[in-house]
Amino acid sequence: MLSRLPAFARLMRIDKPIGTLLLLWPTLWGLWFASNGRPDPMLLVIFCLGTFLMRAAGCVINDYCDRDFDGHVERTHARPLVSGEIKPKEALLLAGALALTAFLLVLPLNRLTLLLSIPAVFLAGTYPLTKRFLALPQAYLGIAFGFGIPMAFAAQTGDVPAFAWVLLLANILWTIAYDTEYAMVDRPDDLKIGIKTSAITFGRFDVAAIMLCFVGFLALMAWLGLESQRGIIYFISLLISAGLALQQYSQIMAREPADCFKAFLSNNRIGAVIFIGLVLDYWLSSSIR
Repeated sequence: MLSRLPAFARLMRIDKPIGTLLLLWPTLWGLWFASNGRPDPMLLVIFCLGTFLMRAAGCVINDYCDRDFDGHVERTHARPLVSGEIKPKEALLLAGALALTAFLLVLPLNRLTLLLSIPAVFLAGTYPLTKRFLALPQAYLGIAFGFGIPMAFAAQTGDVPAFAWVLLLANILWTIAYDTEYAMVDRPDDLKIGIKTSAITFGRFDVAAIMLCFVGFLALMAWLGLESQRGIIYFISLLISAGLALQQYSQIMAREPADCFKAFLSNNRIGAVIFIGLVLDYWLSSSIR
């Protein structure tokens, strides 16, 4: 078992934290907006740990569902379930243990947050199946990756206002943008094995669709800033994020897989920049008061 720990770590993508970060940023946005910049420290710890556990569980379930496909894709042919390093039954037990641990974390929270944890687990567990029948599984992924937003509002305030759902919609658009870049890397292999992705659905309009999603995402984030009376620092962070999105355009316009993957990875900077802008803006406004 000890000799197989690296394989289990790879199955949970511990060696690739980008997914955890892309899941974490919108959750933190939600916590900061919900708390007016002063989140409960216990909630901050719970949501950070929960994000890591649920992303790990989602990766395990994803690889379990895709174990018959991954061997035919260049990027995934060496994953532990394909290579035989880990057995399918072991993967299911691991996913269950991770999800249960995440659920135990939210037990001290209020009833609404507990209720919202049920669809959160359902979304994480069923996303891999959507690649079989949904033309835009990335939109479903956006809901799954953003469901920490309504949970954060519920945990912090006991309510999920319309503001939280608009923030979730913004995250869905952002997810479609960056995960389409990710899907562009595997498009030739996905076409061969019959998996559906937004990169395939958008076809020759893939780059235009990505940029439109970025525009919609940033427009909604700006509207949320106005609604919450955010200051100049927050809006500067959005301008920087717009510049980073434009930089991605230059990376993906040739549709080279390596450059598309670099563009996908750089979305971590967008999430971080907006979060830093949000934190500094709330801090400055509270200092002035």
